[in-house]
Amino acid sequence: MRYELIKRPLTYCLALLFILLFISPAMPADLKKAVFIPHWVPQAQFAGYYVAYEMGIYRKHGIDLAIIPGGSETPPLDLLKDERAQFGSLWLSTAIEARAQGVELVNVAQIMQKSGLILVAKKSGGIKEPKDMNGKKVGIWDSFKVQPKAFFNKYNLDVKTITQSYSVNLFLSGGVDVASAMWYNEYHTILNSGLNPDELVTFFFYEHDLNFPEDGIYVMKNTLDQDPELVRAFVAASLEGWRYAFDHPEEALDIIIKNLTKEHMPASRVHQRWMLNRMKDLIPLTEAGISGKLKEDDYYRVGKGLKDNGLIEEIPPFAAFYQE
Repeated sequence: MRYELIKRPLTYCLALLFILLFISPAMPADLKKAVFIPHWVPQAQFAGYYVAYEMGIYRKHGIDLAIIPGGSETPPLDLLKDERAQFGSLWLSTAIEARAQGVELVNVAQIMQKSGLILVAKKSGGIKEPKDMNGKKVGIWDSFKVQPKAFFNKYNLDVKTITQSYSVNLFLSGGVDVASAMWYNEYHTILNSGLNPDELVTFFFYEHDLNFPEDGIYVMKNTLDQDPELVRAFVAASLEGWRYAFDHPEEALDIIIKNLTKEHMPASRVHQRWMLNRMKDLIPLTEAGISGKLKEDDYYRVGKGLKDNGLIEEIPPFAAFYQE
């Protein structure tokens, strides 16, 4: 009897050990902890990261990841500088400006290869090509004014710029003749207001040799120097997440809606589907996958735009800014 009492707990322990080793997924102790912050709320603009998280892709690549929703109250740049996050998404223009000011940011993957920022006008207002904007009122966002100004300079336009909020109401009510919009966001809101695409004219900056790629993955140089393997693993997992999101859009939308609901944000599946489809246009997918490379020409085009507008004095060297 005494032997049986000793034997039984030993059997239970061996069985439990077998389950932990061979059945359960890797435990957090085996993974590298990291924090990622996108620059806005969990919408389809960031589908690849949320899909990679929910599908266990980061864990597969050895990362125990936490995602902090971004927004005006949690700027990714601040969290990266304070080492509260190891990874963050930023616009290329934002990152170049920060680097020029001495913040040792490094781009480790350029996710968006095309700019989603556009100017949109109603055809009924007589605007069909850039020269028709002369003398018109154009709404621009304070945070994203470099591209529009470069556009105005390129075509020698004399326009009256109006500071635009993130609502399209001013444009819909006729308060401005031309509005700034993200193709994957506000433009769809304009369509949902009752205007048809054939009633509008759009000016895509990348079609006017003013491509300023936007969302990229950034780390501090210190993070890259200390653990380059972690950085490579995060980039690989993120690109895999984007590929999965594009290949399984309805599953990706389920994940996005779940995370929007979690943050008590409005969750329109129709709008998020539009956004995900536009992401696929702005993040080209080939048989080889998603590139993730920052093109040197794009980098210096954005840097020149910042310098010409007095936002930076010198363009940081490309080799220091971008690391594959």
